[in-house]
Amino acid sequence: MPARMSESFILQSWPFKEGDLVVSFLTRDQGKVRGVARRARRPKSGFGSGFERLSQVKLSYFQKENRELVSIDSIELLQSQFGIVNDFMAACALDYLAEVSEQILPAMEPSEKHFRLLAAVLEHMRTAEPGAIWRGVTYFSLWAVRLAGFLPELDACSECGQELDRAFYTRFRNGLLCTDCRRAAPSSWELDATSLDIAREMLRTPVSQLQPRTWTQAGTASLRRMLGQQIETHIERKLVTLKLLDAAA
Repeated sequence: MPARMSESFILQSWPFKEGDLVVSFLTRDQGKVRGVARRARRPKSGFGSGFERLSQVKLSYFQKENRELVSIDSIELLQSQFGIVNDFMAACALDYLAEVSEQILPAMEPSEKHFRLLAAVLEHMRTAEPGAIWRGVTYFSLWAVRLAGFLPELDACSECGQELDRAFYTRFRNGLLCTDCRRAAPSSWELDATSLDIAREMLRTPVSQLQPRTWTQAGTASLRRMLGQQIETHIERKLVTLKLLDAAA
């Protein structure tokens, strides 16, 4: 098969054999792909620093018949995220974006909308505006869940269908609950009104055009917690970076 060239984001990499790397990357046209970069860990490797997580690159690769892993031939760095990693919180945010993308996306299925979501959020984070990290993480979480198809209805109770006066969520039921239906839930948390308003705005507004407000870890904690639970339920495993992200503030 001839080599394929794709604009991609590096999601994750693992040591493989002596001097090689297994790399998971999100392409614009083919979705999530895994491949082997031969001799990538050797001192004189021609791949350089292109395999840093969430680097935006142009990858050349080819896939042999009946092989699950593609062979990575070359890499060109288009945009690194070194400018974002200025503290532990920012580093945890990048790890979170990469982990969610790695876990939520199926292999070899085109995911251009998720690709564009990552590109927009990372571009916004690089502006270094106050609160850009938390704004970007929250926006990414909401839209990753939306694009994956399991964002709950934000205006009506999932049990009785009534308009929400207050919104609650639980690990044991899908969707949001009203005050009455929440009483039957064994354990639940409230999704505060501010978080609901922010979520509704994010669904209709690009991340760079959200109305000015003070973006902090605490300000959107309940929304991120709800979205994190939705993701963990869908992938049937805990997100390693979710607790680290909240602990980084």
